[in-house]
Amino acid sequence: MSTDLKALTDIDWSDLTLDNIGEWPSLVKSLVFIFVFIIILGLSYKFLVEDKIGVYETTLNKETELRDSYRVKYAKASRLEIYKQQMQEMEEKFSQLLKKLPTSNETPGLLDDLSYVGTTSGLTFVKIGWLPEVKKEFYTELPIKIEVEGSYHEFGEFVGKVAQLPRIISLHDFEIQATGDDQLVFSVIAKTYRYEGDE
Repeated sequence: MSTDLKALTDIDWSDLTLDNIGEWPSLVKSLVFIFVFIIILGLSYKFLVEDKIGVYETTLNKETELRDSYRVKYAKASRLEIYKQQMQEMEEKFSQLLKKLPTSNETPGLLDDLSYVGTTSGLTFVKIGWLPEVKKEFYTELPIKIEVEGSYHEFGEFVGKVAQLPRIISLHDFEIQATGDDQLVFSVIAKTYRYEGDE
């Protein structure tokens, strides 16, 4: 190693020009060759390989995404028959629920049904009547204001009988007040619904 360093110090660097490159000492030629080789290797990596590595990594990521997507879609496709069956069941249930919604011809009869249910429960009607309709996206709310007098047990019986009616009726915003003569006034808004879409 000391011999190599001594040989480098013995070289007259001012005599080395590109014109006499063939006469350069072999040690200098070797060093220049290694230097040029390293530069060519670095530039080759930079311009030829580095971009390809990026493309390769992107392709690997894309492959992973596609495999995951395939697994999800395959899982859905393998359960397609089950989904179709569930969809059919849901459509049947939806159709049954639609049948429980009153048509415009049946809505006046609902007041009679509610009056009958109330009187058979032992309640006395103070007020019963339609409130303005409330339009929604797929249906219309048909609220009914009800005020009756009676006892707690009669109120409970009334609510139970309303739940057994063949049409969908929900009770909202109820309030119970004492009248002072051992009677209670039960105020409630009963809502039924009319489907507005194509049957």
